[in-house]
Amino acid sequence: MTDAEPDLWPSPRSTPDLIGHDAAERQVLEAWRVGRMPHGWLIAGPPGIGKATFAFRFARFALAAEGAGSAGDGMYLAPDHPVFRRVASGGHSDLMTLERGIDRATKRRRSVIVVEDVRAAGGFLRLTAGEGGWRVLVVDAADDMNANAANALLKLLEEPPGRSLLLLVSHAPGRLPATIRSRCRRLTLGALAEGDVARLLRRHAPELDDSDTATLARMSEGSVGRALRLARNDGLALDRALANLLGGLPELDLPALHRFADRLSGAEAEAAYRTATELLTRRLAQAIRTEVDDGRPTDEGGGGDEARRLSGPAGVERRIELWDKITRLLAQAEGLNLDRKQTVLNIFHAVQSAGQA
Repeated sequence: MTDAEPDLWPSPRSTPDLIGHDAAERQVLEAWRVGRMPHGWLIAGPPGIGKATFAFRFARFALAAEGAGSAGDGMYLAPDHPVFRRVASGGHSDLMTLERGIDRATKRRRSVIVVEDVRAAGGFLRLTAGEGGWRVLVVDAADDMNANAANALLKLLEEPPGRSLLLLVSHAPGRLPATIRSRCRRLTLGALAEGDVARLLRRHAPELDDSDTATLARMSEGSVGRALRLARNDGLALDRALANLLGGLPELDLPALHRFADRLSGAEAEAAYRTATELLTRRLAQAIRTEVDDGRPTDEGGGGDEARRLSGPAGVERRIELWDKITRLLAQAEGLNLDRKQTVLNIFHAVQSAGQA
């Protein structure tokens, strides 16, 4: 999954506004003004916060001749600007996006960026700019490169063609080779403020009422991409169902549990299954963080009660053991294509057993 979430909201290629990342934009503008533009930029941060939107905003700014000398509007380009229109349509000759390509044999999107794609990007960067300015490569996301692709990109960063910009989007920069990180100027984009997530939800999901918007903004952990994904996948209803099931621990409402598992088991229910298991594991992670940070579960909003129900009175060690068991169950279900309903039942029985031990 890229940071762009193109099926959830407008593509970053065609998003003119950027919310919550003014400090990173100021860093780019300062480097531009003093004429010290690094060839490589690592745009890092959690998924769904606008990193790809930032990268294309940066690309448009660099590609627009008058934008190069403008500072009054930051890196903003109006949607009716010719460069904006060509970038939005994928038709700018000096811009290339490197992402997971289509496998010719299977006709499906690859799970990784392969070395052949990076070599094609290198050939693109070595060409003379069609409009006399910069050649820009957006890598979305750099985390998707396999080892050979990463090595090929490193060679480009070590010997970058003149007047080239490489903008690497990364959700987990610590997983990238240190040699790549060391050759890029790093821009760390933080999680969005809850109010900013709510503003973006109102813009991109206007059908939500105020209460659901506020709830999703709180659940998003600063990621509007996550909030939109939850909205699309009925995340609010799934979270309420989870809360009801967990609220009865250490007893389980077996009929309700089976109805819930049935809801996640059909061929058409993959998104609901992934959303529900993500919500459950995040609840457990929050319980672990709460106890590590505070030394004990908090009772604010019932959080302490739920944390104790998740793993009984034994504390953080029990919760970590439960976390490990649940993640193993999910990995086995994914790797072996196991029945989703049985996986959900196994997870809840593991939670129940931990609370009773």
